[in-house]
Amino acid sequence: MITVPSPKKPSSPCTKVCILDAASGLCEGCGRSRDEIALWGSMSEPQRLAVMAVLGERLSRAFPNGGARTA
Repeated sequence: MITVPSPKKPSSPCTKVCILDAASGLCEGCGRSRDEIALWGSMSEPQRLAVMAVLGERLSRAFPNGGARTA
């Protein structure tokens, strides 16, 4: 029997806390913009990794008190 490996699931920073902040336009759970979320599936893995590399700092600047992440 030939076994075909299943496609690798794309990396994702999603925390299942999908709340788009009206002021910043960022998701309070992961820090991505609406456009980044919409394009995520069509991005290459290097593009996704580049976005994920800046999300921690982006969340800290946008939500200094933690936003929904601390709820």
